[in-house]
Amino acid sequence: MTLKEFIKQFDKDNSIILLEGKRIVLEADKEKLTALGKLLASKTSRITFRSGNAEGSDQLFSDGVTSVDNKKLQVITPYSGHRQKTNQAYDTISLDNINIAAEPSVVYQSKNNKKTEKLIDQFVSGDKNRFTIKAAYIIRDTIKAIGTKEIKPATFGIFYDDLDNPMTGGTGHTMNVCEENDIPIIDQKVWFKWLKE
Repeated sequence: MTLKEFIKQFDKDNSIILLEGKRIVLEADKEKLTALGKLLASKTSRITFRSGNAEGSDQLFSDGVTSVDNKKLQVITPYSGHRQKTNQAYDTISLDNINIAAEPSVVYQSKNNKKTEKLIDQFVSGDKNRFTIKAAYIIRDTIKAIGTKEIKPATFGIFYDDLDNPMTGGTGHTMNVCEENDIPIIDQKVWFKWLKE
């Protein structure tokens, strides 16, 4: 997929594009993430870009988008006040304001992450502590992809992944949820080329 093809297909009303990835970004790649956020925000007019507000990829992509227009950025956070000082999004949604128990599909798909499966039940039942907070991050990652009754699902996912250890951790969970729900995804093997078009 070329950048032109992406824009033609996805620069439409209600398009939600995930821009996110690993916390650890190779030094040589950092400016590419910011450049992509800036490029996409400046070349599209109707897309909303969605992030999880994490350090690394999320921050770099978001910096690029908000350098053009912060109204194009939506952030979904695992709790209120999450990395508030660095959050430049126009629209921030916190898990604290979502009734997760009323979102069975979110709970079910979050439990596909076997490392946090038991923690998710505890978190959803209201048991919030330093262990169950890990569940909040996975639930946030699921919601970023499939949405809720109030939050639109993503249309497409653009990721910065660890190509030596692909589709692992929270980023891998989000990518898997996208694939299971027929949300197309790409990683830097594709979008690095867009920066040269």
